[in-house]
Amino acid sequence: MKDLNNWSKYLIALFCIGILLITVTASSQQVLAQDDSDTGKIRIAACQFPVSSSISDNLKWISDQMIESRLKKATIVHFSECALSGYPGVDMKSMDNFDWDELHSATDSVMALAKDLNLWVILGSIHRLTGDNKPFNCLYLINSEGELVDRYDKRFCTGGDLKSFSPGDHFVNFDVNGVNCGLLICYDVRFPELYREYRNMDTDVIFQSFHNARQKKGSIHPTIMPITSQARAATNYFYMSLTNSSATESWPNHFITPDGLIQNKLTPNIPGILISDIDTKVKYYDASRPYRSDAIDGKLNSGEVLPDSLSINRKGH
Repeated sequence: MKDLNNWSKYLIALFCIGILLITVTASSQQVLAQDDSDTGKIRIAACQFPVSSSISDNLKWISDQMIESRLKKATIVHFSECALSGYPGVDMKSMDNFDWDELHSATDSVMALAKDLNLWVILGSIHRLTGDNKPFNCLYLINSEGELVDRYDKRFCTGGDLKSFSPGDHFVNFDVNGVNCGLLICYDVRFPELYREYRNMDTDVIFQSFHNARQKKGSIHPTIMPITSQARAATNYFYMSLTNSSATESWPNHFITPDGLIQNKLTPNIPGILISDIDTKVKYYDASRPYRSDAIDGKLNSGEVLPDSLSINRKGH
């Protein structure tokens, strides 16, 4: 009788596990269906971790945060500048003896995991060129089928960057669930012309990856980078997802709404994932909307200029 009771318990346990698997499978299929729809909604998982010169350590962080992001029902996972490769001149002294084979293998692993988890991934890395040409500081765009569908190359490299990198020459614009997305990297934030071009592309959200870490205390970057990004978001009316390495000293991931307000941010110098939702049907305050297109087209005033002699004479009163 005791053996029979144990056998009954075993069968009940198997039944419960089966029900659980069916429930999880059905839930996953529902999420897949939602991710393939044109809803105008996405959930962003903006990940920060202490990026280092170790590709294997970086890959472990990236893989773990991708899995956690899937559990949190993210649509797209956003990593910092050079998240997989490490940042030359900061995380490592130079690109001498850089292990390209390990980087390629690690990138393949991220792509495979993106497919398994049905996640879009924006992956900061380095892209090798031929011969003695310096590589690109890039963001790889990986879709939810694990395909590398595009690559953004940092257009404005700092003087320090140019010792290791070649500058890029193109924009990257893509659609996820009916949300129009664009990519930028770090120092690009200093050039408003880039954002105006993305506005002309009807971009809804800018994913901008930074590497402002391992800095001296008192650095200006933690103050000016988020503020500058807020201005870019408000004047162009799009969301902005900002990611950064969490290696000390750094500033944390931010999510900015189209009115220029910081909706949320993580804690500095601590690994974490910032979950943010976008719904393009939600409307935000947009003070420059009536005249933005005129300004982009070169009409740098509102209304009509009067043909008045007292207007022309600027030395009288």
